[in-house]
Amino acid sequence: MSDQDKLIQALREAVGFSPDNVPLRKHLADQLFQYGAYAEAEKEYRTVLDHTPQDSDVKLALAEAFYYQQKWMVALVILEELMRTTTPPPRLFVLAARAYLQVNQPDRAAETYRRAVELDSALADQEIEALLPAAGKSPAPQNPPAYQPPPLEPDEPDQRVRIPVEDWPRAAEPELDHSQIKFDDVGGMDKVKDEIRIKIIQPLEHPDLYKAYGKSIGGGLLMYGPPGCGKTYLARATAGEVNAYFVSIGLHDVLNMYLGQSEHNLHSLFDLARRNKPCVLFIDEVDALGASRSDMRQSAGRHVINQFLSEMDGVEASNDGVLVLAASNAPWHIDSALRRPGRFDRVIFVPPPDQPARAAILRVMLKDKPVETLDFEQVAHKTDGFSGADLKGMVDAAVEDKLREAMKKGGLVPLTTPDLLRAARSIKPSTKDWFATARNYALYSNESGAYDDVLAYLRLDKDSGLFSKWRKGE
Repeated sequence: MSDQDKLIQALREAVGFSPDNVPLRKHLADQLFQYGAYAEAEKEYRTVLDHTPQDSDVKLALAEAFYYQQKWMVALVILEELMRTTTPPPRLFVLAARAYLQVNQPDRAAETYRRAVELDSALADQEIEALLPAAGKSPAPQNPPAYQPPPLEPDEPDQRVRIPVEDWPRAAEPELDHSQIKFDDVGGMDKVKDEIRIKIIQPLEHPDLYKAYGKSIGGGLLMYGPPGCGKTYLARATAGEVNAYFVSIGLHDVLNMYLGQSEHNLHSLFDLARRNKPCVLFIDEVDALGASRSDMRQSAGRHVINQFLSEMDGVEASNDGVLVLAASNAPWHIDSALRRPGRFDRVIFVPPPDQPARAAILRVMLKDKPVETLDFEQVAHKTDGFSGADLKGMVDAAVEDKLREAMKKGGLVPLTTPDLLRAARSIKPSTKDWFATARNYALYSNESGAYDDVLAYLRLDKDSGLFSKWRKGE
């Protein structure tokens, strides 16, 4: 066994003991990538992003893992998002140029490569330049304009690779899962649970009553809010409450570089749910799959959205008994057609847990751990603004400290209130950055009142722009 193999094995064992240790898992992913195990690295990077969804370095590393698996279109979905950020790293443009060349878009490759060299001349690459059109090889102007992604002409053709249907690589069908999680396992979130009961649970429990009023059993519900606040967990609990199958799908289950394959994958997933009614079909990061068509540069993305709309409407088959739950951290990027009645006709804000909910979450998290009598209310009071993921990180940090102490003493050492408070001081709420963005949409792009719940949470005065909750990070 080589030294690299031994290192990876040791990292896997360490991650097994501490699965929520994000830096450790990222180190494992980096080592797997360097070793050439790109599929395994992709899986680890995805897990890291579950904990830190805004980490642009991890997103770039995930895009590289996709690229080296020849999943060029999926890599470009991530790269194009990163290119729109304020200060994208120059090497990102080099990778994007290579990906554009692989999908036969040389003009866009030239544009992104030129931008990379403008930012860092050391990134010049003769191998790339040899494949670019002449415009990509010309020296950059002395004062180049700010980079803008190339616009899409209205009649621009789809430039994805065209492969015969019989040669398409088939996506693996997701496993059907019978969730054992119930609402009692979800701390707090009473308002959200009530909305789900009205929309999803009660129609299944009283089908004759709903049919008498012409209400179908099924439909769509969109949950939005800061990351780590329990949207995915709540979706699983919903499936458990109604004893339904649970199918979770992400971008990797749908997007494909081959012409028409993404639409086919999406149809197959809905068809799987229709064959196994009742079924909760959960779509995470739906803003990436159902992004606004007006913002898209390629017609390929528009075709996927059109297919999504068709599936939600049940054009070819009835969706009766199919419950579509979706989660988004950026609902303002979702195509407006998806949010009309009959599709995602209920949009629910999932805020960070309030103080009673935080205490309830902590009770659930600590119920099977060695503890002394804990003052959950005190800890909840000191963790204002924490998401469920932040609370889990706090508990994990306190447990790790106790493990060290227990190993030295040779026996169990119970967790105490001071242990949790000490761990809480080392963690900053991850929800603040999200609310900084959401606040602007709620104040200035909220004609329909879709984000009034965000304003209410922040106690914002919509007219004056003053607010009491969001003041210097308090």
